[in-house]
Amino acid sequence: MDLIDERISVNPDVCHGKACIKGTRIMVSVILDNLAAGKSYEEILQNYPSLSKDDIRAAVAYAALLTKERTITLP
Repeated sequence: MDLIDERISVNPDVCHGKACIKGTRIMVSVILDNLAAGKSYEEILQNYPSLSKDDIRAAVAYAALLTKERTITLP
């Protein structure tokens, strides 16, 4: 949880209140979409040079935490 607290912010005045990496406007969902598309950490870091590997790890940890809180019915 420390990684999440250190690296993720939710502010209604930034990116419509979506979870972002602190100090950026890079949404957690953008990082997760890139990972889901098969991008490596290195590719993501090249495309978003303000990020660090810990930022990517925090995004994954945040997503994992969310899955513990809510389920979605799949067809």
